[in-house]
Amino acid sequence: MTAKMTNDTQISFDFFTETQHKLLDLLKNELVADEVVDSWMFMNTPWPVFSTVAVYLLFVLKVGPKMMENRAPYNVKYAMLLYNLVQTLFNGYLTSLVFLTPGAVQYQFKHFCHPIPRIDNRVLTNELDKAAWYFFISKIMDLLDTVFFVLRKKQAHVSFLHVYHHTNMVITCWAYLRFIKGEQFMIGGVINSFVHTVMYSYYFIAALGPQTKKLLWWKKYVTRMQIVQFLIDIGMFMWLCVRDCNYPKVFLIYISVDIILFLFLFLRFYKRAYKIKPKSQ
Repeated sequence: MTAKMTNDTQISFDFFTETQHKLLDLLKNELVADEVVDSWMFMNTPWPVFSTVAVYLLFVLKVGPKMMENRAPYNVKYAMLLYNLVQTLFNGYLTSLVFLTPGAVQYQFKHFCHPIPRIDNRVLTNELDKAAWYFFISKIMDLLDTVFFVLRKKQAHVSFLHVYHHTNMVITCWAYLRFIKGEQFMIGGVINSFVHTVMYSYYFIAALGPQTKKLLWWKKYVTRMQIVQFLIDIGMFMWLCVRDCNYPKVFLIYISVDIILFLFLFLRFYKRAYKIKPKSQ
């Protein structure tokens, strides 16, 4: 009995040890380092990003609501107009960047599944890395959305979906550029930037004042665009798996689970926000 238990324990130990070694080898083979990219602002170590996220969470969940408890809402109309205009233009620029980068679109069609090694494609990968860094910066800028909610005493808008979405995007985009640097994420980034261009255009019009209310009938379509975006991303990642493409498997699993969670949360939000109410008898 004792010998059998010892043998089972050894088998279990060997299994977990082998699994651990395979996982570490997989990570070692999939992680990408680049002296230039890794020296950019925020990229060298995780502490600036984690510190930014920590300060953000502390303010929007604790310090901000406490500070505003006995204060009237701040009038941040013009700050919001400027912010939404900058975000609209910046995300529009990010959307067009791939089309302005020579060879980027053609490269995606030809090498989406099996990218050319970075060392043999330095010119294009350098430009795509810059675009990915700009995209990451846009996610840090997105954190101000919640800050404006707090300063306007709109704490009900600071939902789990809202806060999780913003913090997760900052950390995920940083980790992608720091450790993965894969070109396949470019399509998802372009779609996301386009959706944000439309979304911040809506926010800009809404911030102009109540007189623009009649122009905001398309609010629910912005959420629909976000949902469609997640469906496209899921379909794209499934295609990468089915075709056994050369893509970091660990990151692929992580981002797939992450997007499925986003899809669930956004569908639940859409159902609650736009569900058809039954007519009163």
